[in-house]
Amino acid sequence: MPILTLTASAQNKIKELCGSNSKYAVRLGIKGGGCAGFSYDWGFADENEIESGDEIIEVEGGKLVIDSHSVMYLFGTEIDYVNEVFGSQFEIHNPNTKSACGCGESIQFDMDMING
Repeated sequence: MPILTLTASAQNKIKELCGSNSKYAVRLGIKGGGCAGFSYDWGFADENEIESGDEIIEVEGGKLVIDSHSVMYLFGTEIDYVNEVFGSQFEIHNPNTKSACGCGESIQFDMDMING
């Protein structure tokens, strides 16, 4: 089972971001904090910033890197990229979340599912 799946729209956006920013990869991680306990942490990574244990998901023309500490939180996740009238963003559909804050930035995980 793959760690996560990327819709065609998400793959295209990753390709665009890597190309337009001359970066090796888009980086996704989980960090502590926020009103629900955790939040998704997006950024960019150059090739020399990839650490052993990081997962690299290759898409045509780009890469998504997940840091080794975040992998267990993202198993089974689907990432989409949506364009809406008032903004565009990656949408994360993570079956391991227990709840999310109203701000949309902070999440809480079902630790029984993650440790399961």
